[in-house]
Amino acid sequence: MISSKQARRRARQLFRLCHVKGFVDETRVRRVVLHVLNAGYRECPAILAHFLRLVRLDRHQHTARIESATPLPADLQASTEASLKGIYGLGLTTAFVERPSLLGGMRIQVGNDVYDGSVLARLAALQNNF
Repeated sequence: MISSKQARRRARQLFRLCHVKGFVDETRVRRVVLHVLNAGYRECPAILAHFLRLVRLDRHQHTARIESATPLPADLQASTEASLKGIYGLGLTTAFVERPSLLGGMRIQVGNDVYDGSVLARLAALQNNF
């Protein structure tokens, strides 16, 4: 029986094998999962659970969610995306979302980093000051 610590260690080793030029390669992830499943290890569920967690965390760190009250013009979308890729690297995936409750401005979330320049956030800050 494998301990949880050993399963985490093996999952980290497998996760490192999936990196190509600093980014996680999806085909390598699939190959690793198939290899672990086909090998028939007893500890397969524990290793894959930790491995899945690492893949999800990495994907979360390389995904930008850009929210705005109205649809952004194409030139503003392109400049925002270029600025974020300059900061976070070329492997960043962006998603533009319309969220009318912001009232105006933009809210950008990349991993755990949040840049909130929306009217809603400013009103909430003003309310907290009173």
